[in-house]
Amino acid sequence: MKPLLNIFSKSKKTKPETPLPKIIIDNRERNSLVPSELISLGFQTEYKQLPVADYLIGNTAIERKTISDLKSSIISKRLISQLIELKQYPQNLLIIEGSQSELYNSITLHENAVRGLLLSISLDYKVPIVFSKNEKETALLISVLAKRTKKEISLRSSKLFKSKKEQQQFILEGFPNIGPKTAQSLLKQFKSLEKIFSAPLEDLSSILGSRASQFKSLLD
Repeated sequence: MKPLLNIFSKSKKTKPETPLPKIIIDNRERNSLVPSELISLGFQTEYKQLPVADYLIGNTAIERKTISDLKSSIISKRLISQLIELKQYPQNLLIIEGSQSELYNSITLHENAVRGLLLSISLDYKVPIVFSKNEKETALLISVLAKRTKKEISLRSSKLFKSKKEQQQFILEGFPNIGPKTAQSLLKQFKSLEKIFSAPLEDLSSILGSRASQFKSLLD
């Protein structure tokens, strides 16, 4: 006999999975194994010529350096400019592939000088540092970070915008408490910056809510 179905039992509803954010990868990372590891973890990736960082996830910029990369950037003095460029983004991270002992042995500086450099990166430039064993672990670190990062990419933090629509979004994101999602909603409803800026308070309130009065006061 077939077992009777309990029509009164409550079936568990499975929550729809939140889609993973797209990871933007600099073209120079094509020879790395990190992108393929990210794809195997289920992430959608896109290659671009990034002016800043090696990986972008939302408003987070990630610079990836092997020990040899770090050594050459110290010698060429590119490291400081790269750290300053990373600061364009609200969140930033430096991932160093290799152990600290390997770093001390490979760079012709006293160990205390290397320690001082690491402290300077974290404290003076306020860029967090994470060490990873290899490319696979780097991909895992990026994947964990991606899962806790908002999907929307703020154009105010990057130099990637080219179209007129992206330039309009960039301008709107310059206003307090207006992020990428709100800026896109304003453009979708009003079609142009002129119509947004001339819109009455009650029309703006449908998107901005209590922020509408602050937005209008800045325009006035």
